[in-house]
Amino acid sequence: MSEKATVSEAVMKTSTGDPEPLDIVHNTEAEKRLLRKCDLHVVPVLTFLFLLAFLDRINIGNARLQGLEKDLNMTGRDYNIALLIFFIPYILCELPSNLILKKVAPSTWISGIIAAWGFVLSVNQKFPGCVYLISMYYRRHELQKRVNFFFSASIIAGAFSGLLAYGIARLDGTAGYSGWRWIFIIEGLATVVFAVISKFFIVDWPETAKFLNDQERKMLLARLTLDNKGAQMNRLDRPALKRCLFDIKIYLGMVMYFGAVTSGYATAFFTPTILHQFGWAPLKAQVMSIPIFVVSTVITLALAWVSDAIRHRFAFTILGCVIATVGYVLLLCQQHVPIGARYFAVFAITIGTFITQPICVTWLSNCMAGHYKRSFSTSFQVAFGNFGGILASNIFLDSEKPLYPTGFGTTLAAFWLCGIACIILLFVLIRENRIRDAGGRDYRFQLPEEEVTNLGDDHPSFRFSY
Repeated sequence: MSEKATVSEAVMKTSTGDPEPLDIVHNTEAEKRLLRKCDLHVVPVLTFLFLLAFLDRINIGNARLQGLEKDLNMTGRDYNIALLIFFIPYILCELPSNLILKKVAPSTWISGIIAAWGFVLSVNQKFPGCVYLISMYYRRHELQKRVNFFFSASIIAGAFSGLLAYGIARLDGTAGYSGWRWIFIIEGLATVVFAVISKFFIVDWPETAKFLNDQERKMLLARLTLDNKGAQMNRLDRPALKRCLFDIKIYLGMVMYFGAVTSGYATAFFTPTILHQFGWAPLKAQVMSIPIFVVSTVITLALAWVSDAIRHRFAFTILGCVIATVGYVLLLCQQHVPIGARYFAVFAITIGTFITQPICVTWLSNCMAGHYKRSFSTSFQVAFGNFGGILASNIFLDSEKPLYPTGFGTTLAAFWLCGIACIILLFVLIRENRIRDAGGRDYRFQLPEEEVTNLGDDHPSFRFSY
């Protein structure tokens, strides 16, 4: 039976399974309209909020250039420790935050934690929650371009945070505050204001989404059910919890994200500093960082479309590793290369990082089925991955500037830890698909009915993408 016919049948059933005639049975135009509607309501507001929150997260690097360390009498590794402190509550709160998101309306929870982030820089669990929410609206091979669009907010923040911070810092002395303090005040206030307003624009789960009519909601849910081959995990009972905790795919995804995030945070926190070490004045360093992030954004979005179009993830993660490796090798040898080559190296590192990082998140999400399984996998992956932020915060040592051999060498090693984990995951998925094709997991159909309907991606009918 064709997929089109199957969608038609699925859409024409109510939640109780009773047939219900619909005018909006499967057709390409109806699905296109549905996707356009989701694209308009789901992704843009989350992307804008992530942009504001990420500006808040990385503005410490710009504040550093505006005299933060001098005013606070910071010496030695004080700046690195300040960066490290941010990650402790971030990591500890990831899983509880995503579990709360399952119980509380996303519009309330996400807007609330972003507003809290604007007030106190210690609550920042919106990223996995946003990815989780986006993943519940799209089929697996429609997801990468949307996740990359959302993720591009962090790249754009890197591009323009420097100039924005430089402009705000011109308020130096106003009301008795230093310029770097105004950076935190104004950017934090903007985040709070827009987070409160966003409560009225962030969508909730597809089952209750107000921007969809009944027919659109049924079509959306039918498309997702067919994409997951009926695999669900809508109860967090003991067998489901065990399947979450003992899934090797989640742990490989955690290692993948850890390696990519180490490079991501190194790029976000230290790019202005690295460019400043080229001998450029602070303003020139900020301006010269803009093309790096703009080019990275374009390439990241373009490759996301390709990845979805060919329904493939693995090769793109390795492509990012290879490109970033070129950059890290050049910077490790920077004593022997001209400024132009070093500038190109920062391009390569940033491009490679932002190719691999969002694909690691989407790939793992593609391999999960069911509300709770995706919630667990996303929160575990991002929580552990952010240990990479702790690592990145402590390897660019003042005592080693301007060469930073420990920083560049460690980040390169972490990136290839990501690459190795991607290779292992590829073989795990290929092997598991072959076992299922041969009927090797069909014994699970003999489990109690309540467990069969809550297997998540352990359901024998589910196939993994890579």
